Amino acid sequence: MLVLSNGLISKEVLSLRATAPVANVIGVIINPNNLRIEGFYCKEYYSNQNVILLTQDIREIIDNGYIVNDREVLMDSEDLIRLKGIIDIKFDLINKRVETVSKEKIGKVSDYVVDLNSMYIQKLHVNKPIYKHLNNNSLIIDRSQINEITPSRIIINDLLNPGLAEAGALV
Repeated sequence: MLVLSNGLISKEVLSLRATAPVANVIGVIINPNNLRIEGFYCKEYYSNQNVILLTQDIREIIDNGYIVNDREVLMDSEDLIRLKGIIDIKFDLINKRVETVSKEKIGKVSDYVVDLNSMYIQKLHVNKPIYKHLNNNSLIIDRSQINEITPSRIIINDLLNPGLAEAGALV
């Protein structure tokens, strides 16, 4: 199932053991190396602390939120040594500049689409600058068109020649 980025946050984390909500999702942890959602920043209800829910600990995703076995799966960021580098980057796709391999400025990311089964970001919605809006103000980029991701921008294959630079595309 595909969902827009705003469909991932402001949802509750529901515990099967407690049969009640235990946290609220307030943000997303994105791995910039492969555009995978690794987890979610949450605000725990009982302690009012910021905690992290890893995607691997989600048992099921429903309209109301994320079902987990127990609130014990909510972790402190210091306990997640394997993800420390990704958490420290604080990578966010929204408002990230998009350019082609030949340095043509395309616009900025306004939204993205996630496959809930794999947690990989599949598509980027890009708003074009005002001077390029004459006939169409947005563009949808598939993950196969992405050539490189840097801290400041996303570089995609040239739009007129989609076969260029496929060797560097994300898998």
